[in-house]
Amino acid sequence: MRLDISADSLVLENDESLKYYRAINARYGTDDYLIITYMPKQELFEQTSLDDLRELRDSLAAIERVKSVISILDVPLIQSPPVSLSDLEQDIPTLESASVDRILARQELLQSPVYRNNLVSEDGSVTALQVNFRRDDTYLQLRNARDALREKQLSTQLNKSETAELKRLTTEFKHYTSELIEQEASDIQEIRDILDQHRDKAQLNLGGLPMIVTDMMDFVRHDIQVFGIGVLVILALLLTVIFRQLRWVVLPFLTALVASVMVIGYLGFVEWRVTIVSSNFLALLLIFSLSLSIHLIVRYRELELINENAEQRYLVRETVRSKVVPCFYTVITTMVAFASLITSDIRPVIDFGWIMVIGLAISFILAFTLFPCALLLLKPVSRKKQKDYTGEITGWFARLIERFGHSVLAITFITMLLCAIAMSQLSVENRFIDNFKQSTEIYQGMYLVDHKLGGTTPLDVIINAPTHFTDEPEPDNYEDEYDEDAEFFAELEAEITPSITVTSYWFNNYGLRQAGEIHDYLDSLRESGKVLSISTAMEMLKQLNEGELLDDPFLALLHKRMPDEMKRALIDPYLSEDGNQLRFSLRVYESDPTLKRKALLQKIEHGLDNMEDVSAEQVNLTGMVVLYNNLLQSLYRSQILTLGTVFFAILIMFALLFRSVKIASVAIIPNIIAAVLVLGLMGALSIPLDIMTITIAAISIGIAVDDTIHYVHRFGTELEIDGDYRAAVKRSHGSIGRAMYYTTITIIVGFSILSLSDFIPTIYFGLLTAFAMFTALLADLTILPLLLVMVKPFKKPDFIEN
Repeated sequence: MRLDISADSLVLENDESLKYYRAINARYGTDDYLIITYMPKQELFEQTSLDDLRELRDSLAAIERVKSVISILDVPLIQSPPVSLSDLEQDIPTLESASVDRILARQELLQSPVYRNNLVSEDGSVTALQVNFRRDDTYLQLRNARDALREKQLSTQLNKSETAELKRLTTEFKHYTSELIEQEASDIQEIRDILDQHRDKAQLNLGGLPMIVTDMMDFVRHDIQVFGIGVLVILALLLTVIFRQLRWVVLPFLTALVASVMVIGYLGFVEWRVTIVSSNFLALLLIFSLSLSIHLIVRYRELELINENAEQRYLVRETVRSKVVPCFYTVITTMVAFASLITSDIRPVIDFGWIMVIGLAISFILAFTLFPCALLLLKPVSRKKQKDYTGEITGWFARLIERFGHSVLAITFITMLLCAIAMSQLSVENRFIDNFKQSTEIYQGMYLVDHKLGGTTPLDVIINAPTHFTDEPEPDNYEDEYDEDAEFFAELEAEITPSITVTSYWFNNYGLRQAGEIHDYLDSLRESGKVLSISTAMEMLKQLNEGELLDDPFLALLHKRMPDEMKRALIDPYLSEDGNQLRFSLRVYESDPTLKRKALLQKIEHGLDNMEDVSAEQVNLTGMVVLYNNLLQSLYRSQILTLGTVFFAILIMFALLFRSVKIASVAIIPNIIAAVLVLGLMGALSIPLDIMTITIAAISIGIAVDDTIHYVHRFGTELEIDGDYRAAVKRSHGSIGRAMYYTTITIIVGFSILSLSDFIPTIYFGLLTAFAMFTALLADLTILPLLLVMVKPFKKPDFIEN
């Protein structure tokens, strides 16, 4: 079984923004690098600190896959002391150059529009090292070839060779990605080992996308181990306390473990990757499998008390016969709830749905084959009559609704109304940093970069030249008239190369002035941290012109004579090769508690559209802020679509099972209550919808409906005895109510174990689902029987009618 926590697994499928993001990365460089924050215990520009920083940089650069390491030791300095353009052609001064004045260098680094609040903090206490990995051409080629065929598949049917090629590329890309992730994890561990050697002289934090992916892989591995072992240990203790017999611990766990091994084996066999969302499948599978076994155990023990001298074969047969139909429908409805997740556009959510559908099917088959077969090998055991605490609890609920039924309904109605109001506060806006505990390195690194180095989450604003500038008219065909001079004019045109200030829309005095206005607007936004663009580079380079604005002749000379190394650092990341596209690189404050990504993106688009000589068609936004916002906005749409699908499917299932639309309508109400209460709680506590909590409502309904089916099924059986609705309620509470109580307690305890995760959305998922199960049990033991008594949806038994 393989894990996949890559960035590709967390973005929307077929997202046009993702394609554009990759295209911009290919042109200007990827943001797939590591950031190391370095806060020395002594002053940053003291010799001991610089020596340690140099040693750290050299150690990092020696790693095989590292292409370069950028630090304050390596960036060009043009005011320490001031140099001319001709000086730069000879040598680019850096902090390590003998000619550089360290006092002036410190001043330049702290005041430079390029380096301040970017490479070094404003107070000079923290600096950053950027670790760039070598470009992996094999990975890019495989991904691009696979994506090209996938895109073609959306618009037309692939032929046999293309289908086979797509299958081969998909498999090869999976294998290569796994190897690459393992290699990145190894590199990051090597980097951490290097950092450990310098922690006595500085406070160091590691950040960046590759590090986040690696740490989240560790979180998933940790969660699978902890959840699996935790569920086994705690639920084993719970079953021991409830049933007090070894067989009722061993048999359920045997069934659950076999189901788990089968699903894990299947995932490994078909190379189905487990993601951050589906990593909970093992704990959930154990919980569901145990809940099925508990229903069988409770029914077996009921029959054992009624038929003290019955043979084991009879007890097992009757147990299976009486529970197979309601359990079949409970499993089917739960499968429907998980299957509804495939309506999402988010690959991890889709995979989670399918994995649980397969797991539930296997669990049901084993619960009604392996469990009874193993039970047949054992003999009935006589039990001493013990005090029935569970019966007293369920009996108390029966007496409560008999005496205070109208009050219970009124309280439920008021609570539902309040929760419906609270649901209006539900939001998908959340901070990525809040997904992690404050003790994790991910949180600490992002927080430090946010507060000291100008923000963390990248957002690129791309401004194209107007279409009237780039749409060149078709050249006249002079060859027809001047055939003999065509070669001469071609040679003359090749010799006379116009300056970039002429051919470029942006790299001239007018274009740069307009770029400066755009830069100032973006920099003025409260949410934006550091903004880098061609304007910051020009602001720095105008020192070469004695601080004066650069005119077109100087710009043309600068572009032609600037050293390639300097051009790659200051110009190329922000200006396309033809000079007709600008890139403004923003970093957004991820730790800002008021951050609203969608509102920020709309504000930027609206602000730029209102600027003179900039139209909406010229502007494109990209980067992780855009991709993450698309993901979050899709979550809200998925929530509505998923809930609608689940409720409709369950209503159909109820109608088929009970053969009555009236009973189905009554039975679905407790499940609506559970969903509204959990969503209302999320809204009241300002818990946002994210990639994990988006699944809570659908899953809660799918699980909660199990108790509803078992109760209504048993209620109908009890009603046939005497036709007395109130008596049927008491008998149902005393029989199936006991099994509902046990299974719900098991599920609540099982989901609560998820709170041990280091991933905050997983903690919310576990605790909120446990809450939903608790409210569903209360609704099934109170509201459901009340409605059954009031509505009387069942037909009267034949002997009463006669």
